Amino acid sequence: MTESNERDTAEVGAELVDATRVDELSFDVSELPGGAVAALEAVLMVADEPIAAVQLATALALPTRTVEALLADLAAEYRGEGPGRARGFELRRVGEGWRIYSAPAFADVVGRFVLEGQTARLTQAALETLAVVAYRQPVSRGQVSAVRGVNVETVMRTLTTRGLVAEAGIDEASGAVLYGTTSYFLERMGLGSVDELPPLAPYLPDLDTFEGIDSVAGPGEMS
Repeated sequence: MTESNERDTAEVGAELVDATRVDELSFDVSELPGGAVAALEAVLMVADEPIAAVQLATALALPTRTVEALLADLAAEYRGEGPGRARGFELRRVGEGWRIYSAPAFADVVGRFVLEGQTARLTQAALETLAVVAYRQPVSRGQVSAVRGVNVETVMRTLTTRGLVAEAGIDEASGAVLYGTTSYFLERMGLGSVDELPPLAPYLPDLDTFEGIDSVAGPGEMS
């Protein structure tokens, strides 16, 4: 095959994977490197916004055309168009990116779960952690852990998910993420500002006592 013919063949191949016709592409998963499909699913599972195929291709070190075809193949599989049962989630193309969403058929179930999670009472551990953040903000997870004497990574994630705590900057000295309470926290507490909190702060350890704690905290406490 001449060099000219090779270029022509490559151009034809590129046209076949045009985004508007990618669903029509015949794709053999067995030709992929081992674990590529699982790796693609793993990246999609942690995405909180649609990801462009070229970004996914870069992460997986695969040709963009291959990833586009694989995405279309997975989307069809998740919809139950291939062998096997339909899933409770879908892979959708939104704009120029792809992301996994819960299936519309289960919207009522998902809605009930989310609402129940928002109204569930906080655990004692969560309340104690929230109090430390409220009175000593802005504060890092490492500093909160030092005050409470336990790892608070999971609890801080819960408080952030519930909208009670949010990132409030970066500690210039340690590089650790700092956290503070949100307007939603004030709303739930019936306060106009954190200045209206009861005078509990004097009973908490002074954060100066824990100076440098972020430099020696474990990996889970550094961000």
